[in-house]
Amino acid sequence: MKASFIVLLLFAVGVVSSQNDEQRIKQFNLKNGLAIQGYDPVTYFTGKPQQGKEDIEYRYKGVTYRFLTRANLEKFKIDPVKYEPAYGGWCAYAMGETGEKVKIDPETYKIVDGKVYLFYNFWTTNTLASWNKNEKLLKEAADRNWAKIIR
Repeated sequence: MKASFIVLLLFAVGVVSSQNDEQRIKQFNLKNGLAIQGYDPVTYFTGKPQQGKEDIEYRYKGVTYRFLTRANLEKFKIDPVKYEPAYGGWCAYAMGETGEKVKIDPETYKIVDGKVYLFYNFWTTNTLASWNKNEKLLKEAADRNWAKIIR
């Protein structure tokens, strides 16, 4: 009886986990199946975001990340929540202003309270500048909007 219960419990956990992974994949900003357009999430904390390498990939809760070095991959594995970008990698300003998922320039970012926030920066529009004008309120609104999207 106990063995059957344990097997059933493990199956249920696996189903819930795969559903959560599927939800993340649907909601995250993925280009060609990669988070942050293939940029290494750990390099944001060095002050110079860089593309990861094709041969150093890691899938975390359904989302694939690339890394510049194996050492960066190991750092990510230790604390993925720290290195994953806010709002699934969508533009933080747009998430706060309208609740929309807007593409980003992976080299336009800001680290706030130890978290990476990415921004749209194309043509003459750099939303990081707009974010900086009202960061506190935009971040609060973005947190609420993202919570609605991922539930």
